[in-house]
Amino acid sequence: MPLYDCMLLFKPVIRKEGLIDLVARIGKHVYSRNGVLTEVKSFGKVELGYGIKKLDGRHYQGQLMQITMMATPNMNKELHYLNKEDKLLRWLLVKHRDIKIGSSEMEDRQDESNRVTNMSIFDDESSTDGEDDILGLSR
Repeated sequence: MPLYDCMLLFKPVIRKEGLIDLVARIGKHVYSRNGVLTEVKSFGKVELGYGIKKLDGRHYQGQLMQITMMATPNMNKELHYLNKEDKLLRWLLVKHRDIKIGSSEMEDRQDESNRVTNMSIFDDESSTDGEDDILGLSR
């Protein structure tokens, strides 16, 4: 099962009990589909870059939460009931890419960082001196 992050932006006036209630319902839904919640984070109140208009007015703040879960690939379709939630301003489900579990993950990260630091943009021999003069580069 792939790993997903579900970002939830609640209205700023929702009490903590309301947040916990909705997160618990999402967790039960995921669990009933043989999924697992791996992490729940709360980022508290955040200022929004623009107002989000809802039936009760325009909101310039929100309470942001992140739920990390392992779930079936059709979880996105199953969470569309969140569109009808009055407590939420927005929600987003993001799939993690290239997740490796185990000790080889650290080795792969070190190999990748060595590869990036050893690369140079000047290693390409296809450029000519005329191109370097145009760009203002010196070798």
